[in-house]
Amino acid sequence: MELALASAIGVLAAIGIYLLLRARSFDVILGMTFLSYATNLLIFAGGRLVSGKAPVLREGIDSDLGNYTDPLPQALVLTAIVIAFAMTAVSIVLAMRSRSDNHSDHVDAHEDQDDAAPADTAPGREGGA
Repeated sequence: MELALASAIGVLAAIGIYLLLRARSFDVILGMTFLSYATNLLIFAGGRLVSGKAPVLREGIDSDLGNYTDPLPQALVLTAIVIAFAMTAVSIVLAMRSRSDNHSDHVDAHEDQDDAAPADTAPGREGGA
């Protein structure tokens, strides 16, 4: 089980990094989302979650660490999910605004080399005067 979880974290992180390095806004947003999923799984894996045990103290059960699970990873992941959702919404709004202002989906707002102006035109000169 540990190997499957570690592999899933590695694959999600690799996909996220690959998409972050792309030049399109949508790919960057997806990359951030995949990285947040990988981070949430990493926090869960590092938290030693135990099924069937309570995260808070209960009456009649000894206050020993063997009887309870750590509530901190659950709280951290819940907070991370909310923050990732908000940041994804903000990133989408910024990407939509950038696309409408620059008429391009590129992160740096530059067109590809094949879409660029011909090489014989100097920058700042239009028409040929």
